Amino acid sequence: MTQCGVLMFEQVLDPILGSLAVSAAVAALPLAALFILLGVFKMKAAYAALVSLAIAMALAVFGWRMPVTQLLSATAEGAFYGLFPILWILVNALWIYKLTVVTGWFEVLGRTIRAISPDLRILSILVAFCFGALLESLAGFGAPVAISAAMLLAAGMKPIRAAVVSLLANTAPVAFGAMAAPIITLSGVTGLPIDDLASMAGRQTPFVAILIPLVLVFVVDGKRGVRQTWPVALVAGFVFGLAQFVTSNFFAVELTDVVAAVATVAAVLVMLRFWQPREIVGLGVDGDVVVQTRAEAAAAESIRSGIAPRATETISGGAAVATATATSGVPVAQRTGARSVWMALAPYLAIMAIFSVAQIPAVKTWLAEVGTVVFQWPGLDVVDASGAPAPAMTFKLDHLKATGTLLLLSGIVTMALYRVGLRDAVRAYRDTIVQLKWTILTVTVVLALSFVMNLSGQTASLGFGLAATGGLFVLLSPVIGWFGVALTGSDTSSNSLFGLLQVTAARQVGLDPVLMAAANSSAGVLGKMLSVQNLAVAAAAVGMVGSEGELFRKLIGWSLGLLAFLTIIIVLQAGPVLGWMVP
Repeated sequence: MTQCGVLMFEQVLDPILGSLAVSAAVAALPLAALFILLGVFKMKAAYAALVSLAIAMALAVFGWRMPVTQLLSATAEGAFYGLFPILWILVNALWIYKLTVVTGWFEVLGRTIRAISPDLRILSILVAFCFGALLESLAGFGAPVAISAAMLLAAGMKPIRAAVVSLLANTAPVAFGAMAAPIITLSGVTGLPIDDLASMAGRQTPFVAILIPLVLVFVVDGKRGVRQTWPVALVAGFVFGLAQFVTSNFFAVELTDVVAAVATVAAVLVMLRFWQPREIVGLGVDGDVVVQTRAEAAAAESIRSGIAPRATETISGGAAVATATATSGVPVAQRTGARSVWMALAPYLAIMAIFSVAQIPAVKTWLAEVGTVVFQWPGLDVVDASGAPAPAMTFKLDHLKATGTLLLLSGIVTMALYRVGLRDAVRAYRDTIVQLKWTILTVTVVLALSFVMNLSGQTASLGFGLAATGGLFVLLSPVIGWFGVALTGSDTSSNSLFGLLQVTAARQVGLDPVLMAAANSSAGVLGKMLSVQNLAVAAAAVGMVGSEGELFRKLIGWSLGLLAFLTIIIVLQAGPVLGWMVP
């Protein structure tokens, strides 16, 4: 059969020696190569991704018998998806960050954040966990990691640590991120009621949420950090998890992360009025991280705030804003007063406002009608082993409602607020692209790898191979979700790939399909910190392009440890101990 002159390609689950187990093992080779080259041989992420893509393409042709023309088309589709929407988001998010740097407002933002608390451990909870969750609820696709990492950098956190903290924090909210897109997608591909799936996920992710703030303070300050800040870390995790549970089970699933993030910020700020850690782990006068008493930290911040390296003019008068002109012609200011706080936060307030407006039903509908193009990707005609058309053949291009486009609009608003001229803004945009050149290559190649594996049938072989384990499936079900997100970088994509597989396998072995489908999404989020595109986003956000391997080595233990913990919870939910939690 042909479609538009293209010979139809039907995926086969067991092309290697007619064995599903052997085929699954062979299908894992590209991912194994990627992780080994990154974690063991410390190869540059772009090169590791190219090697893995070459292996996947060879397997697609010689193992899974995919026509070369369709293989090339699948590679091109994946690369394009890496550019849009993924890199479209990253470039515009970092462009906004660069605008704050060239105008001097980035330093003011750092002082504003430290005014909330000079303690980097507390800020890791407020910025990465709470504010990052709010951004995840509105945007997703790497934007929360990029923006929260930049804010932690402004507060004085070392680059690699800021990246690790931001990636770790971007776990608990992901299952309900982007207005619950992963759960909505899961319901669509499985046919299960969205309310049941939302309720079940809301009874799994809170267990992770409780632990994440404790992990963050440990990453920032080791055992001392946990010993001195465990009360606020537990409050943050408990409130976030409770809000996730209540909202997803009894209110609107789309608002789960919004409610959880806002409730946690409020709880932490209220607690800080009555309780503070005994010592402050913050930024010293010389820029080094130091441990101080509260009085010493306040004195150091006063000295640091009195330095005006970018300003040549000072205007007295409380809330007045004093401006100077840098050699580039961009207005630069050294400011004090209440107005400076709002101006320093202006880009992020603009982001939240624009994304919130985009979620208004009438606006969202209009953007979907006017700003979306859906088409069949040329050169592809693929059906899966059951004969159903592969979803990836249909490409949905959201040019107006895309997260990156809304970030671009936020950047234009930032230009106006900071009085940045068009020439300077374009120069900053160009510098952003130059800075991200290796990241652009990495992300496009990794997404090409993902699409090749998906469309050739390698991903299906691996997934069904794991699902064919019978009674052990309850242990491997979370691993499938974890693997899906580690591969695609998206919980939504993982649910689209493996949601129906989870339900089918669950029914075959007598497990609750709602439990297993939700497990795909809830456990999947723990693989996001290891996905190469998210590693590349975090590395670029802190100016450490090429450090993806180092980030991978620092995060893999946490990812696997949290996955093991959540897997235990899911196993207990599948049995009599916690079976009452399944709706």
